[in-house]
Amino acid sequence: MKSKGRNRLLSLIICICIAFAFSSCVKNDLPYPVVRLSITGFEVNGQIGSAVINNEERTVTVDLLDSVDLKKVIVTRFDYSEEANTDLKVNTTIDLSSPKEVVLSLYQDYRWKIIANQTVERVFSVKNQVGGAVIDEKARQAIVYVNKNTMLNKITVKDLKLGPISSTVSPDFTTLKDFTQEQKVNVTFKGKTEEWSLYAFITDKVVFTNSADGWTNVAWLYGEGQEDVVNGFEIREASSEEWTRVDQDIVVQNGVNFYVCVPHLKADTEYVCRALVDGTEDRGEEITFRTTAEIPLTGGTFDNWNQSGKVWNPWGSNEAPFWDTGNQGATTLGDSNSVPTEDIWSGKTTGRAAKLESKFVGVGSAGKLAAGNLFVGKYVATDGTNGILNFGQSFSAYPTHLKGYYKYQPGVIDNSSIEYNYLKGKTDTCSIYIAIGDWDSPIEIRTKPSNRKLFDKNDKHVIAYAEFTSGTPVAVYKEFDLKLEYRATNRKPTYIVLVCSASKYGDFFTGASGSVLYVDEFSLEYDYDN
Repeated sequence: MKSKGRNRLLSLIICICIAFAFSSCVKNDLPYPVVRLSITGFEVNGQIGSAVINNEERTVTVDLLDSVDLKKVIVTRFDYSEEANTDLKVNTTIDLSSPKEVVLSLYQDYRWKIIANQTVERVFSVKNQVGGAVIDEKARQAIVYVNKNTMLNKITVKDLKLGPISSTVSPDFTTLKDFTQEQKVNVTFKGKTEEWSLYAFITDKVVFTNSADGWTNVAWLYGEGQEDVVNGFEIREASSEEWTRVDQDIVVQNGVNFYVCVPHLKADTEYVCRALVDGTEDRGEEITFRTTAEIPLTGGTFDNWNQSGKVWNPWGSNEAPFWDTGNQGATTLGDSNSVPTEDIWSGKTTGRAAKLESKFVGVGSAGKLAAGNLFVGKYVATDGTNGILNFGQSFSAYPTHLKGYYKYQPGVIDNSSIEYNYLKGKTDTCSIYIAIGDWDSPIEIRTKPSNRKLFDKNDKHVIAYAEFTSGTPVAVYKEFDLKLEYRATNRKPTYIVLVCSASKYGDFFTGASGSVLYVDEFSLEYDYDN
């Protein structure tokens, strides 16, 4: 009997264990929804400019004044996905002497890093200085050059800053006069002292042509000289001997440095330039550069389309694709929502325009918003009901403006992802943006929430950028003019990105069913006005 009792007890224990294991398996098999959590805004005391937020790498980078104590940085703004939980709060002090990890949590944890950059601006300037100072932080030495009329034993030091803003220099730099030999100073910051060596040398040169960056119809010229004289530039075509003085009114001088943007040049032409000192025979070195060829925007008229099944493609049947749409993804549950239309801009009498309409495709919870869209690049694949795209086409010129025509009828936002649920009930917004960059390949875009990867205008590869957004109804075609803001003049473009959407947050399946954006006659310009 005891044996049977033991067997029954053992059987009961086994059944309980099996039931517990089964219930555990059922629980673990129920997936939590994937909600990508992001930091959308960040500021601290002593910050320079805006934070650079990289959603792909989950980093926030801030530039700080050199007076900020990196171990005691006060957070003044912290915006993030509405549903997220996090320990970081506004008005708290954080240590940014090394990257700080911030965790956003909901169903999953998203680990972000806050990174601080702090550059110490070092200055050594004297009267009659020619060109900028040469400052070697590692060797702890600074060198200036002065014109030949200057006596080295009677130098006037105008400014000296070799450490952070709150550092001190001894002896007082105003007492430094004799530079016939090396001068030494001590720089002290937060109890630490460094010894620096200062030098002044005489130069026969009074103006330098530093560099020239040729774009398409404009060029950027850079020089160095003396700050108390009028510096400028001359330019000529390489095939001509006749120099033309650049209008002095457009030359920008910043201390000993000066530059100018020269407009109205010929495309694909070789030029020669040199810096000069006004009213003298002094000239800098001659620099030869070449402007690039003008590249028209392929397919910018939106006249040519072809249809394959339910999918409308924004290129002619005998043309190579340049533009594309998300139609292949939209047609998995509905019809194309980016299509050609006969409703064209009044400035042309024939052809077509593009009609981009945001639609809810599918049935009930089985569907989602598909924003009407058009982009330069290629639709690569459909992942479920999500798209995988390649943004960008090869491009090597320097446009200054994107122009075109649009009209827009926004709806009230009735579809949203969890992170943009707060936009429901608000008016939708259309979006047009352009970027020129130096990527090695097209930019992969993924809209699936679990591995979402979107375009980042703060991407380090972006050379120039401009965008247009509006939630205002426009019933008749209206011209827009986007001036590209360049972040550098000497970087070489490799790709162009251009995107139009009837719903700005369509990448997050957020927008209004029925928002319609019409676009027509896009073109690139390569010059600046006077």
